[in-house]
Amino acid sequence: MTAITKANFESEVLKAEGPVLLDFWAEWCGPCRIQSRILEESAEALKGAKICKCNVDENEDLAGQFDVQAIPTLLVFRNGEVVDRATGVRKEAELKRMLGL
Repeated sequence: MTAITKANFESEVLKAEGPVLLDFWAEWCGPCRIQSRILEESAEALKGAKICKCNVDENEDLAGQFDVQAIPTLLVFRNGEVVDRATGVRKEAELKRMLGL
């Protein structure tokens, strides 16, 4: 999973080929740890997408830009645009649906 910061957001997310799942998370967040585990365990099933993580404590500007008010928040980007959004823990089947896989 690629760590996203303000410095690499454009190149890694907005200009990426194919769908991008961006997970907004924080170290202290229990549900975020659960979501992280699901993402790691689902890596093979989500192979057609790029999976990225953005720490909200270290990247408040990005979290604010996308109105992230609760975590985990998952955004799906296609061609630089947000096409789906979910808050809370999502299982593999829901992630695949969001990504169109």
